[in-house]
Amino acid sequence: MKPLDSDFSDTHLPFFSVNSGKGRAVGKDLYYWTNQIVNVCFYGIPGSREWVLIDCGMPHSKQKIMEAAEERFGHRGKPQAIVLTHGHFDHVGSLEPLLEEWDVPVYAHELEIPYLNGERNYPKGDPTVDGGLVSELSPFYPHHGIDVSDRIHALPENGEVPFMQGWRWVHTPGHTPGHISLYRELDGVLVAGDAFVTVKQESLYRVVLQKKEISGPPRYFTMDWEAAKESVATLSNLKPKVAVTGHGEAMAGDELEEALRKLVEQFDVIALPANRKRH
Repeated sequence: MKPLDSDFSDTHLPFFSVNSGKGRAVGKDLYYWTNQIVNVCFYGIPGSREWVLIDCGMPHSKQKIMEAAEERFGHRGKPQAIVLTHGHFDHVGSLEPLLEEWDVPVYAHELEIPYLNGERNYPKGDPTVDGGLVSELSPFYPHHGIDVSDRIHALPENGEVPFMQGWRWVHTPGHTPGHISLYRELDGVLVAGDAFVTVKQESLYRVVLQKKEISGPPRYFTMDWEAAKESVATLSNLKPKVAVTGHGEAMAGDELEEALRKLVEQFDVIALPANRKRH
């Protein structure tokens, strides 16, 4: 991997939710584990050596992620691959250190790759979107891209997800240009990433307590609100039965169906920042 002018090695964000370090199974082969304030997913049957890591959490979390994987699968073996919903620092914070331990391929949408091969940086966090301390501090969060160009691969154009049979990736841009979600039609399981979340991510109080409520993508880092709105509608149209999001607790059943319907119908009220609304 090529060295960057800056990295996440000095990034310590003292944000922790009440669920930090805890995990929850969604069905027999999907498990999400909360790393401070963001969810990392492990796909695979417990005890199996054929598993996939979805997103890589916060900086300085390599050891904790590896320990969570060992606890889930019962061994210290590496995953078959790493799949990224997008490249923001809280989803790739420990990617480079993990790749020093694991020689595995990394998959992302082709539009996200410039942020993962050292070519491009994300915009700085926007403190004017309103909503709380997490937003106000966002300009200080890492926004630069990383360089894993020797491991990164574009996801297959046919929508298949490597090493995840029965799943397909869905392009859900808005939060970032190459943001994706993962969906399995067989049982309606959705890994939404940050296309929408189930906690008001801008509010530190709500993040800490993990107060469950439907919300759009985190406002302070979302790049294209029109695309974000369309992406929520796309995921709602899939009629998922359960959703694991990048932030917050899983939602399922009638609660999820009603929450997504409400988010689609009231997106401008629920999700759109005050500084983007028409008056």
